[in-house]
Amino acid sequence: MIIGICGGTGSGKTTVARRILENVSDEHVVFFQQDSYYRNLDDMPVELRHQINFDHPDALDNDLFINHVKTLRAGEAIKMPVYDFAIHSRKAETVPVQPKPIMIIEGILIFVDAALRELMDIKIFVDTDDDLRFIRRLQRDVNERGRTVESVIKQYLETVRPMHQQFVEPSKRHADVIIPEGGYNEVGIDLISGKIRTQLEKELVKTS
Repeated sequence: MIIGICGGTGSGKTTVARRILENVSDEHVVFFQQDSYYRNLDDMPVELRHQINFDHPDALDNDLFINHVKTLRAGEAIKMPVYDFAIHSRKAETVPVQPKPIMIIEGILIFVDAALRELMDIKIFVDTDDDLRFIRRLQRDVNERGRTVESVIKQYLETVRPMHQQFVEPSKRHADVIIPEGGYNEVGIDLISGKIRTQLEKELVKTS
């Protein structure tokens, strides 16, 4: 069972995913993020990397992402790339990911690619007000990704906001479930967690 969690930057996608993991048990759930699959730019000068529009679908290596989703679904392990957001390049090391009965994939653009959408059994869109999303992104990029306040604001106005309007917001129409207020929506998370637990029980019965 593959669950896709989409939504704008700072909407609370990761919080929703982690709350579901807490409710279901990560023993049987694999969780990985589209953020790990930005294209490797290590052959490009660092100053040019900062000019890339990372909120456009072309910035992502979706072919590799889709291949890894299919590989896990087929019951085989993958080596997930590790992306360094400070220098916009992949690290040399990878993270081994083992297949499990339930897969949660998360990202701002996972509903844009039709081939990726086709792989999902449940598509969830986390819908959060723009001002809250911006504040969360600002805090995250400054505290976790070594960015300056000025650079975050500049990027938000030049690419993040227009790309959200062009790609992310319209992709909401593909969602099976829309969760307002992200991880604070207890009812929505409980309903989805219950659906996943039911499916998990069926999967475990099949394999027992």
